[in-house]
Amino acid sequence: MFDKLSDRLGGVFDKLRGRGALREEDVRGAMREVRIALLEADVALPVVKDFVEKVTEKAVGQSVLKSVTPGQQVVKIVNDGLAEMLGSEVSGLELSVAPPAIIMMVGLQGSGKTTTTAKIAKRLKDKENKKVMMASLDVNRPAAQEQLAVLGEQINAATLPIVAGQQPVEIAKRALQAAKLQGFDVLLLDTAGRLHVDQQLMDEMKSVADIFQPQEILLVVDALTGQDAVNVAQNFSDQVDLSGVVLTRMDGDARGGAALSMRAVTGKPIKFVGVGEKIDALEEFHPERVAGRILGMGDVVSLVEKAAQVVDKEESEALAEKMLKGQFDLNDLRSQLRQMTKMGGLGALASMMPGMKKAKTAMAGGAMDEKVLVRMDAIIGSMTKEERGRPGLLNAKRKRRVAIGSGTTVQDVNKLLKMHQEMAKAMKRIKKMGGIKGLMSMFGSGGGAAGAGMGGQDGGLAGMPGLPDMSPGGLPPDLANLLNKKK
Repeated sequence: MFDKLSDRLGGVFDKLRGRGALREEDVRGAMREVRIALLEADVALPVVKDFVEKVTEKAVGQSVLKSVTPGQQVVKIVNDGLAEMLGSEVSGLELSVAPPAIIMMVGLQGSGKTTTTAKIAKRLKDKENKKVMMASLDVNRPAAQEQLAVLGEQINAATLPIVAGQQPVEIAKRALQAAKLQGFDVLLLDTAGRLHVDQQLMDEMKSVADIFQPQEILLVVDALTGQDAVNVAQNFSDQVDLSGVVLTRMDGDARGGAALSMRAVTGKPIKFVGVGEKIDALEEFHPERVAGRILGMGDVVSLVEKAAQVVDKEESEALAEKMLKGQFDLNDLRSQLRQMTKMGGLGALASMMPGMKKAKTAMAGGAMDEKVLVRMDAIIGSMTKEERGRPGLLNAKRKRRVAIGSGTTVQDVNKLLKMHQEMAKAMKRIKKMGGIKGLMSMFGSGGGAAGAGMGGQDGGLAGMPGLPDMSPGGLPPDLANLLNKKK
């Protein structure tokens, strides 16, 4: 998401950073380019105008022009402005009421409303330990109620039994009664949508909202529709008191105009963004983190959170024990590669890592192959159990067999083995230094320093087929963290 805007703004600010001193005309010239970039990203004109005026006023101040790093100061001002445009702070769900808290989902047909209802239910159930019930009030779209029931089975969440012939208000009353009697914490009401905004849709939606007074009324809109998504949000906002917006298909929106305009135009916060078709592909919207991604500063906090979700604790502990003994075989490498894949692959990691603009550009240009992790896993999977545990067994004949079995070349197998050798050497060096305590003493006992020390090793993913030399770092992203657990 925001790829085109990020690339365009990155070029603008690279010019500013490269200058030791800035004149007012330099800043104003850069802001004109920022204006064009935002308009090309389909951000609403009034929003762009207000944003550029505010940022320019701050950026041409004497304190910026005369500072030691004026280019960085301007980037910081733009970053803060983007965060403010996006909503300044995270806006969570208001559920601190006498149960059940009612969340009403509204939006046009085809925006992903029913799937988003299930995604939110899963998030509340898994992350906040809430007992959730879902109910479909959509009696117009064929099989809409059945669709929600199927999604409920997938996420193991309760759905209201279907009674043919009931109207939306009757269904909502039955759902609320059932939720109260069965002790549910949250009741999600999935209302009907239309192909366009019409009065029947609005009247039906308002009647449910007036009777049940939901704590949250979330509008689901498709980010790919750009400014039309903002217009839809404005129409709904005029009819009911929306509490927030959920943008779906954000992973396919390279421009990002809907997200950047939504808060400023409607006054309603973006609460969640859909980033994929999978039932768990829903993220809380963090304005500051998104602003950082747009300006190429990365999103390390989200990266750490995602790592915490996918890293198996017991597996990590076992790996850390082996590493302390200077051991690191191909089974361990395979485990690391799979964790990277679970975190979204190289593309997702590159978008969250600061300074990875070159890697993202390489991927866009085809120089970096997103499927390299899959190929590496296939190579290791084609080896025998003994070969994975003792890579030294792999002679020329065995390498040919592994290459054929994995659909790769002997050169690819050699590159993987070289990568493993470099990582294994790093493990042995740590052992010679006296384990983690010795390593920490070299860098002043800081956890981040340990990561920096590991980053000094050659090899890593650089040199693998489809991967450019992205950085000097040689280890997958969570190895330093595993080591730090064993201080």
